[in-house]
Amino acid sequence: MNLTDITPHIALSPLDGRYQSATSPLVEYLSEPALNRARIHVEVEWMIELANGNSSHSFIPGVEPLTEDEIEYLRAIEEDFGATGIAELAEIESVTRHDVKAVEYYIDRRLEDAHKTLGEGTQLGRLKPLVHFACTSEDINNLSYALCIKGAVENVWLPAARGLVTRMVEFAESTRSMPLLSLTHGQPATPTTLGKECAVWVYRLSRQLHAIEQQEYLGKINGATGTFGAHLAALPDVDWVNLSRQFVSQRLGLTWNPLTTQIENHDWQAELYSTMSHFNRIAHNLAQDIWMYISRGVFAQIPVKGATGSSTMPHKVNPIRFENAEANLELSCALLDSLSATLVESRWQRDLTDSTTQRNVGSAFGYGMLALYNLSGGLESIHPNEAIISGELEDNWEVLGEPIQTAMRAQALKGVEGMDNPYERVKELMRGHSISHEDVEKFISTLNFEEDTAERLAALTPATYTGAAESLVDFIQQ
Repeated sequence: MNLTDITPHIALSPLDGRYQSATSPLVEYLSEPALNRARIHVEVEWMIELANGNSSHSFIPGVEPLTEDEIEYLRAIEEDFGATGIAELAEIESVTRHDVKAVEYYIDRRLEDAHKTLGEGTQLGRLKPLVHFACTSEDINNLSYALCIKGAVENVWLPAARGLVTRMVEFAESTRSMPLLSLTHGQPATPTTLGKECAVWVYRLSRQLHAIEQQEYLGKINGATGTFGAHLAALPDVDWVNLSRQFVSQRLGLTWNPLTTQIENHDWQAELYSTMSHFNRIAHNLAQDIWMYISRGVFAQIPVKGATGSSTMPHKVNPIRFENAEANLELSCALLDSLSATLVESRWQRDLTDSTTQRNVGSAFGYGMLALYNLSGGLESIHPNEAIISGELEDNWEVLGEPIQTAMRAQALKGVEGMDNPYERVKELMRGHSISHEDVEKFISTLNFEEDTAERLAALTPATYTGAAESLVDFIQQ
């Protein structure tokens, strides 16, 4: 049997197959049917704006202001757009070979049938010329994409991203005072706290979230080359520029773009995707660090009952959710970077490369959502391994070389004798050697420190040498 003959059709992409449960919320906003539903919404609201936008009379001579029942009927076209409507629209498009024109004809059919619901007195049956009035396809598409992407960001992506940050906040707060051996260049270095390190991720991710939360979603409705040419040729007495502004900003809730070619130039999309990609890269670095902390033993994983870590090594609990997150963040970044780089380019007043490119926005979001799902899930399945963390600190007393030599510098500046060449003397003692607690105590005792300094240094251990790390966690709440 050919797999292509099986129905329902087998998904080509894992986003719609293996991982469908994690990415399905995006279908509501970034699927082809979601885009067509948004197109219906824009077309219908444009009709209502033209007929009723001036409240007292229509902008279009010969069109009466729509009744409440007529407006309800028009808006029901979008609300009722389901499996049957999707199939019907696909059938229309198979003839038109034009997706937006198919939507226009789909609405026309509903206008033709309006008398069956509203009675013979309704004017909707003769208002087919009002559908797509003075519009180019990009007028409808740019607004529809903006609404879809705005909905996906605000209702799906942002909640998932905030969930990841919230989990890291919980880690930061619960481990703010837990000392941790740092590794710089992969080598033991000045201790920190696990909470402070988690707070670093919170701060980095939160800055990108804030930018995305402030994102503008631009839209335009100004005709074939952005000049309102057809509008003014047909009805020169209408203030089309102000009407466009009112429709985009007030009726659709987007930011009006007054200056475009035939297309809305997608700069806002490039800004959004660039920031999302930056968020992804930070999350990718987080996934890698957690993976390495697990490998090092700083984090222990909670085994999932019944799960298999390896087909041949029964003992293994693999950090697969972090590895999955890494891979999918890379795929998401690749698509987001491509979108942000190419969508801002258009030949003169119009070409169609952006139309094809934008059809992949859902995939870019999908890989990112899948990564957030796995990264957040992975974080739920780990906990600090305090025994390993304490053992690492106890095994690396050489990290106290930094405070000792710095204290020697301070003493030398005060004129205390015997504090010359502090860095070199500590380096000779500690570099390349295994250093014990006793070695550190002995070295301190041989120096002519002032009493309070000597006591302070003698009291230090790798576990207590964490500076202001614990209090720095408070900055994530500011």
